[in-house]
Amino acid sequence: MEVIVAKTAGFCFGVQRAVDQVYRQVENGKRPIYTYGPIIHNEEVVRELEERGVRIIESEAELREIREGTVIIRSHGVAADIYQIIESQGLTLVDATCPFVKKIHRIVDEHSRRGEDIVIIGNEGHPEVEGIKGWCRGPVQVIGTEEEAQAFTGLGGKRLCIVSQTTFNYKKFDKLVEIIEKVRYDGIDILNTVCSATEERQSEAREIAQKADSMIVIGGSHSSNTRKLFEICKKECANTYYIQTLKDLDIRRLPSRGCVGITAGASTPKNLIEEVSKQCQI
Repeated sequence: MEVIVAKTAGFCFGVQRAVDQVYRQVENGKRPIYTYGPIIHNEEVVRELEERGVRIIESEAELREIREGTVIIRSHGVAADIYQIIESQGLTLVDATCPFVKKIHRIVDEHSRRGEDIVIIGNEGHPEVEGIKGWCRGPVQVIGTEEEAQAFTGLGGKRLCIVSQTTFNYKKFDKLVEIIEKVRYDGIDILNTVCSATEERQSEAREIAQKADSMIVIGGSHSSNTRKLFEICKKECANTYYIQTLKDLDIRRLPSRGCVGITAGASTPKNLIEEVSKQCQI
C-alpha cells in the first residue's frame, strides 16, 4: 500500500513559535507559569505541558485572582483588555499570539477607530475570533455560513471592513464575501487574512484526497483548521477518517492495497504524524 504524507502536515510557524515560548519559560524555572487558554488546540501537547507544571487560565475571572507568575498569551490571541488585566495584576506577560493573528488585531483596531463596521468571516465562539472581536472599537459581526451572509443587512455604518479567521476555508471566504458585497455601503475594504500556510495546507490535502483510496486527517478535537481539512478531504474521498492519536486509528478500515493519504492540522506534532504513517505501512 502506498502512503502519501502531506508535506504541509503538522505544526505551522505560529504554533511552533507558541509552543517554543512555553518550553522556554518552563526551562527558565520561574513558577508559576500559566497560559491564557490552551496554548494550542492539541490535547496531547497541552497534557504534556501540564505535566511540566504549566497551568491553564480558563476565564477572565480566574485571571483576576492571580497575583504572581507568568501568563503566556495563547497562539490564537486574546482581546485587548486581557493584556490590560495581566499588566494591572503585576504579572509577567509573554505574548505567543501568532503574528498573522496579531496583524488582524491591528487591522480591525485601525479600521474600527475610523468608524468602519467590521465583519469577521469565521466561526463564532472560536478563541481566535473572540480575540479579534476584542480589538474592534465599534459594530462587529461574525459570519461563517452562506445563510448568515444572506441575512446580513449591514451594521449601520457607511463603510465596511471584512477580515477572516486565519484558518478559515479560503474558497468559502471568497463565496461569503461575494454575498456580503451586495449590501449597500459607501465602501468595502476586503482583507483576505486567511493564513498562506492554511491555503497551502488545504490545497495539498485536496490534491492528495483526490487520488487516495483512504484519507487520514490528524488533529485535536477542538482544532478548527483540522475540522476544515477533514471537510475538504471528505468531499474528495469518501473514506476519510479524523483521528486525534494513534490509538484512534483502526487499521482494519484501510485498504490492503492502493493509496492512503495523511494530512494533519497546524497543531499536530510531527512525531504523531510519523507514528501514524509507520502504522499504515505495517
